[in-house]
Amino acid sequence: MWVDDQPYDEEALGALPGQFFVFYDDGEALFGYDGAYSYTYSAANGGGTAWGNYRVAQDGRVCVTFVNGMSRCDQYVTNRDRTVVITSDGQRFPVRLSHLP
Repeated sequence: MWVDDQPYDEEALGALPGQFFVFYDDGEALFGYDGAYSYTYSAANGGGTAWGNYRVAQDGRVCVTFVNGMSRCDQYVTNRDRTVVITSDGQRFPVRLSHLP
């Protein structure tokens, strides 16, 4: 994590259901109220949607298990009022827009 990164706290993690995030490549992640998760790739990245379920781990990471059997756990942080998703291998994906329903 970077010095200005603030991990999502319990309140922010609790507010994930119903939110969707739009990334700079126009991919969209949606967190369902029932634990469902989807990531829709931008047209430039081939389109299509990856479906799965998410849960918040004890350490605050958001873990997704996809229907194809793949899984991942990411850290969600804010940095200068912007959400950034940090993957387990350290890649950073800033969120361009986030919406509550």
